[in-house]
Amino acid sequence: MNDNPVVTTRERILRSAAAIIAEEGVTARLSVRAVAARAEVSTGSLRHHFPTQQGLRDEVLRRVYDWLLPENNIRDTSVPARDRLVECLRQVLAMGGTGPQAREAMTLLANTFISAEQTGPTREIYLGIQRDAQSRMEEWLRVLAGETALPEDGIPRCARFLGTVLNGLSLERALPAEDSFAQTETETLYAAADAVLTSKLYGRGQRAPGACCDLLQR
Repeated sequence: MNDNPVVTTRERILRSAAAIIAEEGVTARLSVRAVAARAEVSTGSLRHHFPTQQGLRDEVLRRVYDWLLPENNIRDTSVPARDRLVECLRQVLAMGGTGPQAREAMTLLANTFISAEQTGPTREIYLGIQRDAQSRMEEWLRVLAGETALPEDGIPRCARFLGTVLNGLSLERALPAEDSFAQTETETLYAAADAVLTSKLYGRGQRAPGACCDLLQR
């Protein structure tokens, strides 16, 4: 039994679910009985803290990203906003590695969510990952909104835009390249950050009309 009074029941459940995902991969089912048994709690207690399996999975994946991503400097106003945003985006890209590691990560992604049958549970797993990524980028943009031309109501769409940029760069990291990709990747990240944070794309002295990403729809 885990007699450590500091570790709450909720925390034991999350740690046990994370351990199952580490052993079985992101498509692990996280059944109520399996997680409860591993955490040494009742199924009723688990349901009390996490009424749905998807809620449990979403929270575990959020924790996993917290563990994997280094602490960022998004609130350090001594650093320009665009540099802070680019550094946060770069940290996400770094999780997939480069070269062979990036190819392995992209192959796993394709085999898990593209080639395999897209069942309801598989779809929910992927959407949970996407929700976490979207939420993180929205949080970064909200921190920066007060310092830049980014309007609050444009944050969700701009976060999706940044997610699409990261998806493309992750794929490019896995593909053959003639030259070093570092320079072009940096240029792309800064171009994306500038599109989100500045009003220069809309004319002198104008704020983005609802969201920077409206530009992409013109």
